This record gives sequence, structure tokens and C-alpha cells, in this order.
Amino acid sequence: MRKLIYLCFLLFSFAGFSQNEDLFEEANSAYQSGDYQNAVNFYEEILDNGETSAELYYNLGNAHYKMNNVAPSIYYYEKALQLAPTDEDIKNNIEFARNMAIDDIEEVEQTGINQWFNGLISTYSYSTWAVIAIIFSILFVALFLLYYFTYTSLYKRVLFTGAMLAVLLCGLSVIFAFQQQSYIQENQYAIIFGEEVEVRDEPNLRGDASFELHEGTKAKVLEDYQEWARIELANGAQGWVKNSAIKKL
Repeated sequence: MRKLIYLCFLLFSFAGFSQNEDLFEEANSAYQSGDYQNAVNFYEEILDNGETSAELYYNLGNAHYKMNNVAPSIYYYEKALQLAPTDEDIKNNIEFARNMAIDDIEEVEQTGINQWFNGLISTYSYSTWAVIAIIFSILFVALFLLYYFTYTSLYKRVLFTGAMLAVLLCGLSVIFAFQQQSYIQENQYAIIFGEEVEVRDEPNLRGDASFELHEGTKAKVLEDYQEWARIELANGAQGWVKNSAIKKL
């Protein structure tokens, strides 16, 4: 009975994978023919099936960009960048999309060692850092075995040094993976989806709006309160917006 359940699970998994592959091909064909809305529909159906990838988000961003949908294009490029932070095509296209946004928020840059450390960690996603850690752990095992079975003193010193270096790099990669995952969990960002959104000092409609934001602007979500979210912009400005006006990354 257990084997039958496993077999059914595998069959359903393969069927779902094949269906998503077919949808992806149909979406790409629609995109190539200029039918961008149908391409978006196919790509979103794949997302509804539980499939995610940097390529899928990237293609969705491209399709929305072709239709001049500012907020969705930036949103999906940002999603793609989370999974593939070193991809140059995603970086280039997201800059084009950001140029369509009305708001020009000047970012307050970090300086010193904090900037360098955060830049180093954000070079790769936490899953990539985990893979790097595994590679270094395998390298350590290989070097240690060679060290153990080598009798030449010079080779033993070189292999031992290499093994210790592999352990150190493995440990650092694990730390970077946890730091990157922690950063993503503790720093929730969102894209403004409303055409014009009023940012208020309090989570209610009684007071006056402090300033306005427009679709496509990226903001950090600091906290949620009922139907409101307190956000912070790249320049440090803060305020409350309706949850319905933003889409969290």
C-alpha cells in the first residue's frame, strides 16, 4: 500500500511538471508573437501550480514591461533578483523598469565595513551559499583523505593547509547563508501597486497625508497594523499606507 502511494505521488509529480513545461512553452510562444497578456496568463498559471524560478519571474517581468505595467514589471524583476542576485540581465532590465516609475527616491548609502560585509553576503542567495558550503565540505574530505594516505611531509603540509582552509571557507559560507536568510526574513520589502498612494503619519484616515507615492516604488515594510502597513523608503522617510496599495515581495 505504501509503495502504491509513493508511485501515485511520483506520477502526479511528473504530470504536474510536464504540465508546467507545456505552459511555459505556450507562454514563451505567446510572448514571442507579441501576445503579452496571454503570456502573463500562462506564466501566472504556472505560479498557481506552485512552480517558481528566477527565469519564470524574469519572463513575467518582461511581459509586464512590454505592456508598460510599471508596478508588476518591477515586482517580478525584484522576485527574480531575490533568486538570482548576480544575474546581469535581471539587473539591467530592472533598471529600465525603474525608469518608468515617477518617484525618484535617493538612497542613503551605507559606508565602511558594514557596506562591504552586506555587499559580500548579498552577492549570492542563501541557497547558493549553502551549495558553496557543501562544495567546500566535500573538498575538505577529499583533501583530508589525501593528507591521511600521503607519506611525503611536504605534501602532507600542503594538503593539511588546504583542508583547514576548506573548513574555514565552509564555515564562512554557512554563516553567510544564515545571514542572508535572516536578512530576507527580517527585511520585508514591498512594491507600491496603487497609481497614487497617500502616506500618512498614523494608521487611519483622520489626519492629513504626509506625502504621496506612485506605482513601482520600492519600500521596506516595518510593521503591520490591521489593514495598514508602516513603510520606510530608501531615503529614510516613513509613513503608513493601506495594505491593499502594496504587494509584498
